[in-house]
Amino acid sequence: MEIFKYKKPLSLMGKSKRFGLLSITILVLALGLIIGKGFNYGIDFAGGTLIQVQYEGKAPIVKVRESIDSAKSYEGATVTFFGGEDEVVIRTKTSSKALGVDVGDQIRSLLKDTGNFEIRRVDMVGAKVGSELREKGLMAMVLAIIGILIYVSFRFEWRFAVASVMALVHDVTIAMGMIVLFNVEVNLDILAALLTILGYSLNDTIIVFDRIREGIRTIKDPDLGAIIDESVTRTLSRTTLTSLTTFFVVLTLYLFGGEIINGFSFTLLVGIIVGTYSSIFVASPILMWLGFSVGDFREKEAQKLKREKEKEKMRAMYENGTI
Repeated sequence: MEIFKYKKPLSLMGKSKRFGLLSITILVLALGLIIGKGFNYGIDFAGGTLIQVQYEGKAPIVKVRESIDSAKSYEGATVTFFGGEDEVVIRTKTSSKALGVDVGDQIRSLLKDTGNFEIRRVDMVGAKVGSELREKGLMAMVLAIIGILIYVSFRFEWRFAVASVMALVHDVTIAMGMIVLFNVEVNLDILAALLTILGYSLNDTIIVFDRIREGIRTIKDPDLGAIIDESVTRTLSRTTLTSLTTFFVVLTLYLFGGEIINGFSFTLLVGIIVGTYSSIFVASPILMWLGFSVGDFREKEAQKLKREKEKEKMRAMYENGTI
């Protein structure tokens, strides 16, 4: 599309300090929310019982709360609307082991005088299992980041790897800060969304880094900032179109997918926006701040090309029987 084509390189690296200050500010705010307020863990990580109940008409939430409060086994339970006004969700920290009875039957008995309803879902996770899931989820993210660091180091150079990992940490931290800010319930779906953000953001960053590496080889300008500006400008149309396409698909899921996947789609929406931003305005400047040398890279590339030519020459001589 012509609207996303640029006739001359954009001066992006000249504003890198401003973007860096903005990113640091948002990161500090996100960390403050995470440390100060903390996550709203769902039963997947905190343990407990969740019961989803659907009524034929508007759910009598006041009566439901009174009925649930009357049962000692559901002390401290919360009752909230779920999606529309015809469904409610009952959450309690009590696990199935403590209840010792069929939860569905017990809820039917407690709510029998509140109207016609159907129990749509009953989820139960023990506190120990929830703690294990939380630990394994954190371990999955750490291992993913370590794997990415190793992969990018082999594919590019260690400065590229460090820059990409710092951008990923930036993206995930901001996404988690938004989760805390909007009180999104953290469960396995949110963990899946955060891991998806890692992959999406890395893909964007790798494409930008590929274009930068290509620019170092083909653009005669020795200034890394100028090379990054031209390389990023060349890939900006692709990045914009890809991000917008993905954004509108996920936005559709968020608006029409229902309450069950709202947390997942919301986290992805934040990740797409932040991931696109970081690939251009975070990862690339970090590459400059780490002291990446265009001259050293070109010298290594020249030595590598020389060795390949020598190998080809030796192979040709061997095949011709001259050695």
